[in-house]
Amino acid sequence: MRRKLTVPATKEKKTTAGVFIIESLRIRDESKQRFEGRILRDILTLSGKKVEYWYVRTWKEVREEMFQRFYDSGLRYLHISCHGNDDTIAFTLDDIPFEEFGKEIKHYLYERRLFFSACEVVNQALHDAVMPGSDCYSIIGPEDDIRFDDAVIMWGTFYHLMLRDATAMKSADIRTALQKLKETFGRTFKYL
Repeated sequence: MRRKLTVPATKEKKTTAGVFIIESLRIRDESKQRFEGRILRDILTLSGKKVEYWYVRTWKEVREEMFQRFYDSGLRYLHISCHGNDDTIAFTLDDIPFEEFGKEIKHYLYERRLFFSACEVVNQALHDAVMPGSDCYSIIGPEDDIRFDDAVIMWGTFYHLMLRDATAMKSADIRTALQKLKETFGRTFKYL
């Protein structure tokens, strides 16, 4: 049975600087232990940051359980580690078009930020499906394909830079951190 959405009509909920990680890999990646999100959780925990980590295999789990858990956690940053392409988000056992994903998630993103560690997912089509009506501050993710080892090191660095002294991520600071990642790792991130 689907959980009842408990977002107040005003959408206001006090949040705290912390990362809520949802991870979903292909079965072949599971067998190779490529749990980037789990390692990122360990890095953030070691750094004393607030973090929650959940591994899921289906869109149903995400839609019916994880979005509400994210909202209820009060954590401000949702990090989704998965596969995808320019119009679909891929979970272990199913793929979801951006439109369906956006329709479900936008209720949970009020004054929060969405991060994707997934190839090709962060683009204008995702922006158009998620941002209108969500009051989400931003969507951020790699511009090109990204390897698991590169991803975990870059995201760990990004969150370290953003959360070490601040209680909130500011747009200018995010752009500075993303530029540092580009200079250090040669990878470009989209910031929508």
